[in-house]
Amino acid sequence: MLIVGELINSSRRPIAEAIAARDKAYLQELAVKQVEAGAHIIDVNCGTSLAQEAAVMAWLVDIVQEVVDVPLCIDTPSPAAMEAGLAHHKGKAMINSITAERTRWEEVLPLVQRYKPSVIALLMDDGGMPATVEDRLRVAGRLVPALVDAGVPEEDIYLDPLVKPLGVGSTCGVEVLESTRILRQKYPQVHLICGLSNISYGLPERRLLNRAFMVMCLSVGMDAFILDPLDRPLMSLLAAAKAVAGKDDYCLEYIAAARAGKLVV
Repeated sequence: MLIVGELINSSRRPIAEAIAARDKAYLQELAVKQVEAGAHIIDVNCGTSLAQEAAVMAWLVDIVQEVVDVPLCIDTPSPAAMEAGLAHHKGKAMINSITAERTRWEEVLPLVQRYKPSVIALLMDDGGMPATVEDRLRVAGRLVPALVDAGVPEEDIYLDPLVKPLGVGSTCGVEVLESTRILRQKYPQVHLICGLSNISYGLPERRLLNRAFMVMCLSVGMDAFILDPLDRPLMSLLAAAKAVAGKDDYCLEYIAAARAGKLVV
């Protein structure tokens, strides 16, 4: 189970302000806290930097890697910023993201082939956001073979079925769950990931919805999440759900977390 810590993202006002002020200590502390809480990868996003994004991304990658040894997820729509982040990254990175949109594919694939990161692949093409389960499966049927043909190992592919908020439509969660179930059967070596908090956007008590959705996603085969690892009830539920789903041999990880005082009820 792969956890991508989502908190160093400039869409969050404190992060945007810290990046603008070059508050290295604050950002490094947040990176360390996420790893200590269980994140395997740290997301880095500085999209609000606009014209300076490439330079800021390089700086952000450098300062975060000073204090944590885990890989980073270079999260940006800008190919220039993505390349800057990849060029400064030590070891194997992750990128967020590539799609089946022609322009995006042509811009990002050369970076994937050059730097060989793990790849989050959004199930979206030039038709826009997927509206149905069938849309997601159709795009996956293009993306997975195309990435493999381009030299990307299946185990480095993370399909994102694109979670839309429940406030947009009551079946948005069900669409992702059914897509995940089918994709897990069709592509057993490929990973499945989502930005967990998208499900609750615009709704009250968001963390409650995020937690429920995570458990349901795990039960149908999702094996990676972009989430807030500092949400202790969420991480506790994840440990329990892994044990119940048979993804924690003899519940050893669950027991270790309990003994370390990491679980909350």
